[in-house]
Amino acid sequence: MRLLLIEDDAEQARFALKALREAGHAVDHAADGREGLYLALSEPYALCIVDRMLPGMDGLAIVSALRAAGKSTPVIILSALGQVDDRVRGLKAGSDDYLVKPYALVELMARIDALLRRVREQGQTQTTLTVGDLRLDRLARTAYRGERLIDLKPQEYRLLEYLMLHAGQVVTRTMLLEGVWDYHFDPQTNIIDVHISRLRAKLEPEGSTRLIHTVRGAGYRLGPA
Repeated sequence: MRLLLIEDDAEQARFALKALREAGHAVDHAADGREGLYLALSEPYALCIVDRMLPGMDGLAIVSALRAAGKSTPVIILSALGQVDDRVRGLKAGSDDYLVKPYALVELMARIDALLRRVREQGQTQTTLTVGDLRLDRLARTAYRGERLIDLKPQEYRLLEYLMLHAGQVVTRTMLLEGVWDYHFDPQTNIIDVHISRLRAKLEPEGSTRLIHTVRGAGYRLGPA
């Protein structure tokens, strides 16, 4: 999963980044609140870990700005302020969890896993996904473009399901490798390009509106142009 750590303490950031990457996550890091907010708004992170006291912009202000922008990305607040009122303010600002410093890395990892699992379970409760005239029935494992049934192989189905769950977002190669193929490394093959090409041919016959867009240097996005 791709995560964002917004933490200005260099030593704490170093330990957290090492642990998260060893656990198989791709992690971006910002040491400034404004830079962190910019990344959180512009990139499709699975989860953000945000220090409360930051230069440039307070952590709670970052969370409030994310929620005001319609971003539902799960957020864990890290803070040395551990009183009940402090934790309540953090949760009311829109964070999903609040971890008091000093914290054990094993507890941070457990809370990240719990939040990501909750998000996956919520996504799995949607039995029908719809993007424009594209419809995916997750119970019958069938896809339709308008009234036309699309014949999908198992891997093509998983790729389409992942893209539809992230509709409107830029999905990177790393996200696809982890989310569709369960690879936590890049096998240095054209496996993604081949499957995207095959999926496009089935979804977008000649004359139909394009749904899968290549975002140069970043990945792919499913949705209207």
